[in-house]
Amino acid sequence: MIRTLAFLLTFLAATSAIALERFEKDELTIMTKQGPQVFDVEIAKTNAQHAQGLMYRRSMPANAGMLFTYETPQSASFWMKNTFIPLDMIFIGKDGRIVNIQQRTVPQSLTPVRSKGDVLAILELNGGTTARLGIEAGDEVRHEIFKK
Repeated sequence: MIRTLAFLLTFLAATSAIALERFEKDELTIMTKQGPQVFDVEIAKTNAQHAQGLMYRRSMPANAGMLFTYETPQSASFWMKNTFIPLDMIFIGKDGRIVNIQQRTVPQSLTPVRSKGDVLAILELNGGTTARLGIEAGDEVRHEIFKK
């Protein structure tokens, strides 16, 4: 029985790993009072990519992040299920301005983290990054999706 259970868990883990989404990569700049802050980001465009996000990852480089994009501005809500690293969530309006920031979200929490209004994108960075770099609501995010 224990061997069967161990095999089943190993099989499910391997199957999940195979099914993970792949993401395009790009560069993004946030214009802060301290100057430009550049990040290498993965782009989550599809519903499947949005659902997976940064789940199952144990670490992320300091200058990395994930940009979740939408076709049209909308209210957004995220949770941290199966996400093992604390994140700063930056909610960005259609004009590229930061609407609000939720700092240091709690790993694996099911509590929703919401935008304060309609947004065109959400940028997830390592927890503490926004405080360390002085990123604030109102700062401008520069990326091609905000040029529409």
